[in-house]
Amino acid sequence: MDEINTRNLVAPPGWHKYFLATRPLSRRIYPVSRVIEAFVSPLLVLLVLFISALSEQATPGRLDPAYLILGLIAFSLSFPGRFHLDQPAWKMVVKTLVGWFLLVGFLLLFAYGSGYLDNFSRTVMLTWAMLTPVVLVAANGLARRLVPGILASKRHQHLAVIAGCNATGRRLAQSFDEDPTLGVQFLGYFDDRCRERVDDDSRAREIGALAELPSYTKASHIDQIYLALPMGEESRILKLLDELKDTTASIFFVPDLFVTDLIQGRVDSIGSTPIVALCETPFVGINGVLKRGSDVILAALILIAIAPLLLAVAVGVKLMSPGPVLFKQRRYGLDGREIVVYKFRSMTVTEDGDKSYTQVSRGDPRVPPFGAFIRKTSLDELPQFINVLQGRMSIVGPRPHAIAVNERYRKLIPGYMLRHKVLPGITGWAQVNGYRGGDDAEHMRGRIEYDLEYLRNWSLGLDLLIILRTVGLIFRDMRAY
Repeated sequence: MDEINTRNLVAPPGWHKYFLATRPLSRRIYPVSRVIEAFVSPLLVLLVLFISALSEQATPGRLDPAYLILGLIAFSLSFPGRFHLDQPAWKMVVKTLVGWFLLVGFLLLFAYGSGYLDNFSRTVMLTWAMLTPVVLVAANGLARRLVPGILASKRHQHLAVIAGCNATGRRLAQSFDEDPTLGVQFLGYFDDRCRERVDDDSRAREIGALAELPSYTKASHIDQIYLALPMGEESRILKLLDELKDTTASIFFVPDLFVTDLIQGRVDSIGSTPIVALCETPFVGINGVLKRGSDVILAALILIAIAPLLLAVAVGVKLMSPGPVLFKQRRYGLDGREIVVYKFRSMTVTEDGDKSYTQVSRGDPRVPPFGAFIRKTSLDELPQFINVLQGRMSIVGPRPHAIAVNERYRKLIPGYMLRHKVLPGITGWAQVNGYRGGDDAEHMRGRIEYDLEYLRNWSLGLDLLIILRTVGLIFRDMRAY
């Protein structure tokens, strides 16, 4: 973990014995649905493969060892599975399909490179590749109907209470109420000052004072206790933890620091000291390798494929007006360091944007007809695939702004500079959600919200979705100019 995330985030003095004994921060809650979904999808992947292979085998009931090995690899790569019950149905379908075809692509690439591709029947592989996503989507759809009802029954629910009727505790209670798949039945709050600071609904759910929590936990067989007390009240928390030692309830600490906008927030430890990451890049460890590897491979393949197009655009730019073919602009890159970004020149001027920057408007006299064409179709951005190979940019990420724009908004929009925790991208989540151009304050706030959402939820599947939506956007975005 980077120093920026570990410094000043260790537990307060005196807390370490409780963290190490009960580990309330690092323990994850695994309701029944999480365990089920972890195994169902990988098992379905395995089952469809074996059925497809057995239907093609010369000896009935005898499976070729090659398919056993392939099945083991496929199971390992698809574990743990996800039902995506907490997301809309369309997102579930997209994530299931994208995840599956990424897996198939990886397996095909590995089989081809290792020379094992000929060991498998083309018919079996095609049947498996096409039938499995249908089965996975159907299983996920069935789970969306059955699992919430099953987990809503008292038999599968854990009894839970919250110590602390503050904003953090109420937000946690709302999550329990809105998501039955968590398998938690929230009974109410324990707080010494609940009635003084909350609405009528929260008061109605107040059970008692903090001093009554240990006895209530034992008498009511409470399964889970969530401590949502302010971190400044260390003495009260330590006293409460001492009294709760005589219960069998699982104890989870919900510090009030989580009311902030976390970026890749997680719990970790340095040696025996627990720490909490508040703001971290998603591209650490294996995620960084996957992101950079996919960037290099895709950028190289794309540059090879579009080489004739690059030449044609370069000729058009040269004939458009006097000036260089490539336009170099200084931008902020990873960690706010200055980088040089390449574009095809689309204007009669070459503003670097370091001191001031005039946003292009519709019908701008600085933009000749050919320049307007390559801007609208994003052909002017194609040289940035060279920036990707150089390691200055990524294919997908927050779009880099002119330095003057950065300096203007970094002081106006909270969290603005957090977008520089990752490499800037040729396209991004903000751009495919309607924030392709414009640098007014309202537009910029919306763009930053989407950039930070991308950092919180990054996955290779999300990158692929953004790339596909970008391709579609090029042909139908009427706001581009």
